[in-house]
Amino acid sequence: MSSFNQPLGGNEMARFGGPATMMRLPAQVGAQGLDVAFIGIPMDHGTSNRSGTRLGPRQIRDESRMLRPYNMATGAAPFDHLQVADIGDVPINTFDLKKTVDIITDYYDEVLSHGAIPLTLGGDHTLTWPILRAMKERNGPVALIHVDAHADINDTMFGEKVAHGCPFRRAWEDGCLQNDKVFQIGLRGTGYSPDDFDWGRRNGWTVVQAEECWHKSLTPLMAEIRARIGDAPCYLSYDIDSLDPAFAPGTGTVEPGGLTIWQGLEIVRGAAGLNLVGGDLVEVSPPYDPSGNTALIGANLLYEMLCALPGMPQGVRR
Repeated sequence: MSSFNQPLGGNEMARFGGPATMMRLPAQVGAQGLDVAFIGIPMDHGTSNRSGTRLGPRQIRDESRMLRPYNMATGAAPFDHLQVADIGDVPINTFDLKKTVDIITDYYDEVLSHGAIPLTLGGDHTLTWPILRAMKERNGPVALIHVDAHADINDTMFGEKVAHGCPFRRAWEDGCLQNDKVFQIGLRGTGYSPDDFDWGRRNGWTVVQAEECWHKSLTPLMAEIRARIGDAPCYLSYDIDSLDPAFAPGTGTVEPGGLTIWQGLEIVRGAAGLNLVGGDLVEVSPPYDPSGNTALIGANLLYEMLCALPGMPQGVRR
């Protein structure tokens, strides 16, 4: 019998039964003894358009029930090498966004103090900023792979500094990022001015707009990104609206012309070999996801993040 936690298998309990945890893994309080902790942040009071991401973590967990422990594409078997559990949700303040970001930072500081790598189920994208603040305290400034339809570098939204369109401007101000190792992939749509994307470029970030990704594999791009990041600590933030709404309609701020599912998989699988210190999957909004497919994709991308973590033996990289 393995000493590592295992997901509850489909031959032990029907897929529609069992615990409502990520991949039907064991639940525990706190990150003690874990290599990796799945964490939910059920918030949407940072959203500017359609709400509902507060329900995202619950739905992602539910749709993760079909995931199996072995990655047929990469050869990764995370539950043979890592102690993983679902440690529940951050106890956010649903009436105060500013208090919530401080609650998140304190919570992740505690998780990181145990040496666990957090993989986060969102929740709106505001949450990445307070996580990066905790990361800076433990790892120093990090490299960033940010996959999104939007740059999320607004200075303010409706006069407020804290919102889901501002997390990477705040992280930059707080010195959380290694600016020559920040990569934004999939940005697209309409804007107010060229500065919507060029602000990051002026600060040394690499911006890969969605149109540059059309009709091609992103495996070569990820090889270039790995070479440029090297062994720096790296955080992966994946907004589900990076995918075209044909694939992932269940989100709050959809933009046409986005990435395909297979490109999303290439990005996350292409992060294998990096010194990943954490990751998140954000902006799944179940009220706009009646089939559950958006949450299902989110669950699979989180599993792929788990499979890409440092020290994970890989078969073939596709």
